[in-house]
This record gives sequence, structure tokens and C-alpha cells, in this order.
Amino acid sequence: MKKQLQPTYKKVKKSALPFILVLTFFVFYSSCEAQGFVKVSHTNFVINKNPYYYVGTNFWYGAYLGADAAYGNRLRLIKELDQLQKTGVKNLRIATASEESDFAYPLNPPFQYKDGHYNEKLLQGLDFLLFEMAKRDMHAVLILNNYWEWTGGMSEYVSWAMGQNIPDPTKSANVSWDDFMNYSASFYQLKDAQNTYRKFISMLVNRVNVYTKKPYKKDPAIMTWELANEPRPSKQGAAGESMAIFSKWVDETASFIHAIDPNHLVTTGSEGYMGTLNSWAYTRQAHQSKFIDYVTIHLWPKNWGWYKAVDPATMEATKINTLEYINGGIKTARELNKPLVLEEFGFVRDGDKYEPETTVAARDEFYQFVFQLVQDSIKAKSTLAGVNFWGWGGEGRAMHANHQWMIGDTSYVGDPYSEPQGLNSIYNTDSSTLKIISTYAKELEKLSSHTNQKRNR
Repeated sequence: MKKQLQPTYKKVKKSALPFILVLTFFVFYSSCEAQGFVKVSHTNFVINKNPYYYVGTNFWYGAYLGADAAYGNRLRLIKELDQLQKTGVKNLRIATASEESDFAYPLNPPFQYKDGHYNEKLLQGLDFLLFEMAKRDMHAVLILNNYWEWTGGMSEYVSWAMGQNIPDPTKSANVSWDDFMNYSASFYQLKDAQNTYRKFISMLVNRVNVYTKKPYKKDPAIMTWELANEPRPSKQGAAGESMAIFSKWVDETASFIHAIDPNHLVTTGSEGYMGTLNSWAYTRQAHQSKFIDYVTIHLWPKNWGWYKAVDPATMEATKINTLEYINGGIKTARELNKPLVLEEFGFVRDGDKYEPETTVAARDEFYQFVFQLVQDSIKAKSTLAGVNFWGWGGEGRAMHANHQWMIGDTSYVGDPYSEPQGLNSIYNTDSSTLKIISTYAKELEKLSSHTNQKRNR
């Protein structure tokens, strides 16, 4: 790993060293320019005017692995990226914001501290990740905030602005998840919270990567700035009023980002119907801003009560619900003339187990079903253009027999710290699932190439 970052030049003449350094960066910049920015053309993603379809993954901890620190592991990061590239997975959705917090399960260290300073070590971890991704022709979706508690997120911004303790349902039985969600959603109207949030966004967008010497806003390895992970309107008060507040925040924040970075896409990070007060009309409203480039949906069969691992017979109903949900997203995106991405979906191992050695027959069946839907939709020229499964666990493993995360753990298996470690993880040893992922990733890449060839005739 160190040899890649700090090569040994003992055998090289001093006079040759400047030439080698110049050549190295010339090759890197040339590859970036060839890579091109991901753009939107009606309901398609394009790179250099050619269609871009993809199978990607959620790799939220990538910057943490990339940090040159006790909690990082650059050797593992390089191995993970190599395996993902070999599998055909070249789109990564990454957490690039976390806030110092007092939650029961804090993501530590954070990108941003309570006193307002930023974690340069972790930011350089993100630099390193993007540097390595560019070498592999990968694209990143960078998440700028979180509606949920496990990275600090919106509720932490509210706490800082109001000087209040956060209602934490993981600490107190007297606090409900509705209490937490309503507190988190108050973020949209707090001026001080928005100012702190925008200051962080501006810092990141204008940051210069220490390895590439290129500002983030000019880096083609970045595909998208995502406003937040699963932002939701408040459930308090009238639905129409809550959606108006939420949609205003989406529009104004996306406009702010586009004003300082015209090169990259911006999207919401929304779950779709489940994240917009159970209404596709509200999903459309959340994405209708001209500054939002594409529609996102998420899919969680177990969390939403569709699938029960103890009752395999629920699989058929799960597939029906999945088809209906994805079609709802496709229809919504078509009405807006924008692409659609299923940027999160996950599925448990057989019997709801967490150990890497347990079977995954049901998960494989569901993954194949979803990927086939995506491929068929692309062939039918629908709005669906990409999919990111949740999540990449790779070499990570739970560090404790009860599969719970504990402060100080740096295993990074893909599941948030508040969930059992291994719940929805795809491990590097999950050969049957990896084969399915690889098959469809390469099929979508072929579809992109085939379309490119047709256009060039």
C-alpha cells in the first residue's frame, strides 16, 4: 500500500524524478478526462454523450477505510475496490458527512465536530478513496447528510442550533421513533442549522484533493451530490404543509449546490413512496425541482414487513410488492422526464442469520429478481438506469459473537452500527451472490456499449 502512495526512488536518477512525477500525474489526469462527467439527458445518464447504466453498491464506510489512521485500512480498501471492479461494480454510494454526537451508537470519528472544525484525516481518507476510484473508472455518489441517527445527521444539526439534547429512542423507552423523526425533520426550517450544513457542503465541494490536486467540483470520479440519506418530510401537521416545507428545502439546497458546482448531478436520496408520506404524488413533488437531476427510491422488504425469513412463503408477495414499488418509481420519473435509480435495496440471509457461512438461497433469488427487473426495464427504454445494492461488507466481519457493534470496532461490514453487523452484508466469500451481481453488472455494461455502438454507426 505505501509503495503505491510513496514510491521508493532509490534506483532512479535524481534528474529523472521530475519527469516521472509529471508523467504519473499526466496519466492520471488523462484517465480522468477520458472518464468524463456523468450527465443527464432526459431519462438517461450519459458519459461523453454515451448511455451509462450500472449495478453499484453502498459503500458508506469507504472514506473511513481510506483514512491514514488507526480506524482506517488502506490495504483493505484497495483490495475491496479491486474485487468490486472485477465483479463489475463501478458505482459506489458513500457517506461523506458525519457529525459528532451523543447517540448510543455513534459513528466515530466524525467528519464534523461540535465546535465547527472538520476532520482532516478523514477528509484525506475520502481524497484517497476518490483517487483510487478514478484509477478504476468508478463513479461516486456522495451523501451529504442523514435523516437517521447513526451518522449524527439532521438531528445533530438541530441539537447544535437549539442547544438541546436529542430524543434518542435507542437510549430511552420513553422516546419513540416518531419523536426522533419529527425532531430530525425540524432541521429543514432552522436557519442556523442550514447555515452550518451549507458551510460543510461548500467546504467539501471546493475541497482540493491532496492526491490528485484537483478540486472536488472538477473531479469526474464524482457522479452526484446527494442531499441526505433518506430525508423525509415531517409527520406532524398537515401532509401538504409538511411536503411544501420539505420540497422548498430540496429545491433551495440543490440550487445552492449547482450554483457552486455546475459539473455534477444533484439528487435527494429519498426512499420514494415510503419516504414521502406514503404518496407517489409527494415523491414526484420532492423531485420536481429543476435542480434535482434524477429520482431515487429505496427498497427494504424486511423492514417494511413484506418478507419474513421464518416464512419463505412470503417471498412471492415480496416480489409482487417489489414490482409494484419499482413501477411506481418508474412512472414518477417518467412524469418528470428524469432518470430513476434504485439506490438502496437489501435482503437478509436465510433464517435471518448474520454469520458469513450461513446460506443465502432466498437472498440470491431476490437479488436475481431485482436485477432482472432492472435489466428488463433498461431494455424496454424505461426511466430506470441504475441500481445500488446494500451493502458491501467485503472482508469485514462482526467482531463479537452477538454481532453487535461496540465503540472502538473498525470492522466495517456495511451495516449501520445500530443494526446487527452482517444483517444485509455481501461478503467477499458470498460466491453465489457475487456471481449474480457480476452477471448483471456486466450485462448492463454491455447494454451501455451496445447502445454506444448503435449511436456511432
